[in-house]
Amino acid sequence: MLVQEFRTEVVPPAERWDLWQDVSTRTHVPNVLRSERSDDFRATMRVLPLGDVQIAELDMPHLDTVRTPRSIRRFDPEVLQIDCQLAGDGGLAQNGTEAAFEAGHLIMADSSLPYDARINRTSQRSTTVIVTMPRARLPLPPRALRRLLAVPVRLDHGMGGSLHRWIVDVTRRADEFTDADVPVLASVTTDLLASVLGGCVDLEDALPPESRRRALHTRIRDFIDRNLGDPSLSPATVAAAHGISVRHLHQLFAAEGETPAAWIRHRRLERCRRDLADPRLRGRSVHAIAARWGFTDAATFSRVFRRAYGMTPTDHRHHHAGP
Repeated sequence: MLVQEFRTEVVPPAERWDLWQDVSTRTHVPNVLRSERSDDFRATMRVLPLGDVQIAELDMPHLDTVRTPRSIRRFDPEVLQIDCQLAGDGGLAQNGTEAAFEAGHLIMADSSLPYDARINRTSQRSTTVIVTMPRARLPLPPRALRRLLAVPVRLDHGMGGSLHRWIVDVTRRADEFTDADVPVLASVTTDLLASVLGGCVDLEDALPPESRRRALHTRIRDFIDRNLGDPSLSPATVAAAHGISVRHLHQLFAAEGETPAAWIRHRRLERCRRDLADPRLRGRSVHAIAARWGFTDAATFSRVFRRAYGMTPTDHRHHHAGP
């Protein structure tokens, strides 16, 4: 299992602040930390190491983090720290820019420059995901990246929304990943970040073609997952929603050895299989579950389900029924 978990509550209250400072220094960069809750600092951290990329989910009370010139002289890995705020709020000052941020924002800091960050500026607790990666890994000009330091970016639409859902899903599924997944996880995370940040400074077209392709493919898959229940979902509607031709859409999926129609059908079947095995949905008919995920014809649904899983939808439900 790749993910590493840390909880301050494994030690007595008086020792929790020291434990958190030690863990933070080892997993991120050494900074000066202060908190109004240092007498009993209850916090958790889940770290997913992906080579030179790291994704860490933190849940914590008030915390001030100051990166001083002395801290930089002691150790500087020359990384970007990209905070995707899931709950709570905060503030960040760096490179002459100061801004407040809240849930649904992304905000970025550079380890080579002093900064002053405050988590839970007005809120009680915060949940944040920090993506750490070398500056050189993002295919964007250094001057463009500097313009984005301490600048909040909304993650509620377009590529920002895709990045937000990706980050949330990766952290929730962190226990499921193995070493074999590391290259793909790191690559997709980097491509989505590059696309979001590049779009903020009108540099998206300057991204390498392969990065743009992977980012668009991830965005399209996310769109499909959010619209599985729409019976009209098809390669044509997916292509139209993203301003590309159906031929281009097929080329994107062909690079992964798939077709758009097969992927839509696969995702719908997976959702149906999950719901049929859910004891809370036993009162809902097989046809109702199929219709919920876009299958309008019961006979067609039963046929493709059996072809995919080797049993009928009803047999699958009985197999998972339990006593």
